[in-house]
Parts: sequence; structure tokens; C-alpha cells
Amino acid sequence: MVKVRDLGLGFNSDEIVLFKYCSGSCHRARSNYDLTLGSLLQQQLITPGPQERVLSHPCCRPTRYEAVSFMDVENTWQTVEKLSAAECSCIG
Repeated sequence: MVKVRDLGLGFNSDEIVLFKYCSGSCHRARSNYDLTLGSLLQQQLITPGPQERVLSHPCCRPTRYEAVSFMDVENTWQTVEKLSAAECSCIG
């Protein structure tokens, strides 16, 4: 449960909405690509740049989203599409 104004989308509202997100480990879904990338990173045969973050495993990400509706401080209903996670899966 988060305040709408804390979502960082510029909406001015005191309402609290349910923001569902994905988390968790995806190590069981590792492919040959993931295993090879992990090995090359560990051996330092691939070195990411200073601003890069290389992951050698799939990420738990939303595969389906839900819209969230709320009333702003002007008493106008607002709907934000694709805001809250409805389903999650290992991607990558």
C-alpha cells in the first residue's frame, strides 16, 4: 500500500493504492546462456563497464499488468494503465 503521490508519476493525490510488484529468485530457470555468462563473468573474461549491471540469471518481472484508479485532489478520477503487476515470471 503506497500513497499515489509517492509513485513518482506526478499525480497529486492523498489516496493510498495497492501496488503489486514481482520479486524472487529465478535460478531454477537458468539457460545455457545464463550459465555461460555467469562463468565468463566469474573468470573475468567479460568485464562490465562502470555504468553496466550484468545479470547472469533470469529476472522476475511482470508478464501482465493491472490498471490502478484513484481520485486526485481536484476530485477527478485518474486511471494509470499497466501500473501494478498482475502476473510474474522469470524473464531472460
